[in-house]
Amino acid sequence: MIQQVTKGIKISVETRFEGKFYKDFQLKYAFAYQITIENQSNDSVQLKSRFWEIKDALSEIEYVSGEGVIGKKPVLKPGESHTYQSGCLLTAPIGSMSGYYNMINFTTTNEFQVRIPPFRLAATFALN
Repeated sequence: MIQQVTKGIKISVETRFEGKFYKDFQLKYAFAYQITIENQSNDSVQLKSRFWEIKDALSEIEYVSGEGVIGKKPVLKPGESHTYQSGCLLTAPIGSMSGYYNMINFTTTNEFQVRIPPFRLAATFALN
């Protein structure tokens, strides 16, 4: 598990390889990840949007941004957490993801970024 705290918001990431298949006549490697966002600060916060940089071993980079996470913009009071699962497809059996969440602090009304720590995506057979 990969973890990092930014401005009182703890991000924990777990990944797993889901398998390989062909899509549009190209071999793809499927990965799932679970992220837990935990508010360790003294203020209520809301996740507004996300930004991802997804890299694979073939030097392909994909950027993904958008509102919320999986259709939600969770509000987290102090001590609360939100867990969600998602996934991505790579053209190589090894890659990585990193990024950040844009959040707002309800006490100060300030917007801030919470870093998503870089994490590796690796097919089990590629690790030998």
